Order: sequence, then structure tokens, then C-alpha cells
Amino acid sequence: MKYKNFYFLGIGGIGMSAIARYFKSKGHNVAGYDRTRSALCRALEDEGINIHYEEDIRLIEPEYRNTQDTLVVFTPAIPVDNQELVYFKNNGFTIEKRAQVLGEITRTERGLCVAGTHGKTTTSSMTAHLLKQSHVDCNAFLGGISQNYESNLLLSDRSDLVVIEADEFDRSFHQLSPYMAVVTAVDADHLDIYGTHEAYIESFEHFTSLIQPAGCLVMKKGLAMNPRVQNGVKIYTYSATEKADFYAENIKIGNGEIHFDFVAPNTRINDISLGVPVMVNIENGVAAMAIAHLNGVNDEEIREAMATFKGTNRRFNFILKNEKCVLIDDYAHHPEELKACISSIRNLYPDKKILGIFQPHLFTRTRDFYKDFAKSLSLLNGVILLPIYPAREKPIPGITSKVILDEITAEDKSLCLKEELCEKLKDTDYDVYITIGAGDIELLVPQVKNALETR
Repeated sequence: MKYKNFYFLGIGGIGMSAIARYFKSKGHNVAGYDRTRSALCRALEDEGINIHYEEDIRLIEPEYRNTQDTLVVFTPAIPVDNQELVYFKNNGFTIEKRAQVLGEITRTERGLCVAGTHGKTTTSSMTAHLLKQSHVDCNAFLGGISQNYESNLLLSDRSDLVVIEADEFDRSFHQLSPYMAVVTAVDADHLDIYGTHEAYIESFEHFTSLIQPAGCLVMKKGLAMNPRVQNGVKIYTYSATEKADFYAENIKIGNGEIHFDFVAPNTRINDISLGVPVMVNIENGVAAMAIAHLNGVNDEEIREAMATFKGTNRRFNFILKNEKCVLIDDYAHHPEELKACISSIRNLYPDKKILGIFQPHLFTRTRDFYKDFAKSLSLLNGVILLPIYPAREKPIPGITSKVILDEITAEDKSLCLKEELCEKLKDTDYDVYITIGAGDIELLVPQVKNALETR
């Protein structure tokens, strides 16, 4: 990169913060804006990155006002009328989306890009851990904070492999040039961008066409898509439930543990222990092990790394476990993710009463999928719905959390404001509690934990 200074609009985003850390580690000046001083923003501040939280061009420091030396990186979550974005546009700065910056990195290093409606954060984090704990090594830009490394950025001075979570929102992943790619799922999402499920699937088919000729595609068996690949790209399938090129066999669940055999075209690793024993992680694990195997990680390295994988923040994290109750926090924000999360908890706690606290993410997603959200949430014994987290969107008339509530069949269901949640929880009597959503519900988790401990 020819720039000395990097200025990030929306620096607290999980993907943005990883790139900010990357350029900081390379000795560049890094600063930015975000509207919320989250724990991740505070961590960036501790690492020497200046961040401000008011949308005000006067707060942009002088060195970042030089158009020749400064690259501005922004996330699509930033509104087009953001004062600082407008200032940079009007004054001739080079402005790139996060995906464009990642795309440039994949053209200089070998990108292992994990795409899919859901599962991509855990799969990419697992892949990075498998490579990092082996003789192969890697760099990684992760879509969550790895519990093993307490970071969303992993660096290597001896490997040109880079694991990247490939985001389909706004067609961002079309900026990438993967050496290898994974596609985990193509369930409909982001219909505010794509319009139809068919257009959404076509976007993934275009993504697979970007894989470099010497590379390969690892896709979940049975996906409703026809991948387009260049000559020389090998296509592999994977599955946790049926035979494929890479698959799981002899799955055993008990005593809070999951074990299975990993079967590959030219090897078999018996009795893999799943570090985070959640059913959906068998599938994620098979995909991650397939990529690791294809990049030369040996069988024993795979076995040891899978057992030591600790997971990713806000992906089925146990926050509280005592004699009274269990509290789990999860990022699920799509109906299929909710279903997988709740089903996994049901498997772990088949006879327990479970209450879910869900914050819907985006008005458009709620409008498009409110019946599907309700169907997934109806698997719970009780549901508390918080107001919709708007992120980048303006309200849509008639679309509130109530449209989901009205469709939920669980008997104990209610709406609740964030500031009233903890008081409401003191009067509940459940065995397992889940906080779920991709908005700012994570900021409430410490308060929820305290409320449950002091009931």
C-alpha cells in the first residue's frame, strides 16, 4: 500500500477493526470514527488507535486531511449522508470499501475465503486455528474475536496464506480473488440488496468464478447453486450428514462432548474431539479440516487443533453456568441461524426450560423473514423481543418486533425495551437463557448476567 495514513469510517465493526489492526501492525497511522464506543473500540484505543464517536469533520486529525497520503476505508453500514464520508468524497480522497482493501490483499497473498449465509465466522476461525497450530501457519482476517487468540487478526511472518471471511452483503465478496473458497450455505438473506433469492444465489455463483485457476472450491453438499469456476479449479463437497468428498462419520454425543471421524478422499482421522461441542460445528469443522488438509496440515495436527479450538466471541458462548441457570450468548441473526442455535441448546439441555432474548437486526430483514423468525423462536419455551436494531436503515412503517411476536406460538412471549430488560428478568424462572442478535445486544450481556446471578 502506498498510503501512510488509514482512516476508517465504522472502525468498530468486526471486519473493519481487523484491517485497522493490520495496517497499524505494518507501522501506518490509523484512526477512525464510530458511533458507539464498544469493547472492541476500547481495545483499539488501547492499541494506540485514535477514535472519536461524534460525526464531526472537525474531529478528523490534520494528518488524515492529506489526500495523497490518506486512504479512507468505509463500511456499507455508514449512511451515504454521513458528514465525514461526504467531506472525504467532496475533497478528492481515495475511498475504498473494506472488501476492496481485502481484495487487494488476496491478490498479493493466497486467500482462503469462507462465504455463506451462516457458518462463515466459525468456519473461518476454525480454519485459521488449524493452520496456525500446524507447521503451515497463516494470516487471518476474522469476522469475530477468536477465543484462542483474543483477536480478529492473526499475522504470520512465514506464510502467505490468509484466511478471510467473505461477506456477501452489498456483493462485497466480489472484490476478492480467492486461492481457495468455501461456501457453507445460500439460504436467502439481504433481500434489500438482492431483491430475490435467485439473485442472491447467482451472487455466490459469481463469487466462485473468481477462484484462481490453480485453486479449489469446497462447498456444502446439496446447495441449491451451480458454481461457475475457471478451468483448473477443483470442486469438492463436504457434509456432516452424508457421504461427500469430505464428511463426518460415527458421530457420538454425550457428557457434553462430541466426537466423530473425519473422512477425506485420501485419509481418515478417527475420533476427532470437537472443541466447542455444538452440533452445527461438526459441519463447520468438516469444512475447516478440508481446507487445512488441502493446504498440507497433517492428520495429527488436525486432531490436536480441533480439540483445542475454543470458539469465537458471540458464537454460542457460555457466559454463566451455576446451580440456578445457564446463560449463553450468540450472534445468530438469520432464521436458520436461530434454528441451529436453539436446536443445539435443545440437544445439550433436552429437559430444561429455555428463554430466548432476541434483538432483531434490520427492518428489511424483519420485514422479509418475520414469519421464519417466529417459527425458529417458537422452539423456545419463552421469548422476549427487544426493539429492532436499525444499523444502517431507516424505519419501515408497520415493521416492528411485534410482527414477529404475533406469529410466535410459545405461550410466554413479550416485548421489552432494552432499559427494562434486567428488571423483567428478575421475575423469570428458566433453566437456560440465551441472548441472541447481531446488534448492540452484546452490550447488555454483562447486565443480564448480573441480573440472573442476583435473582
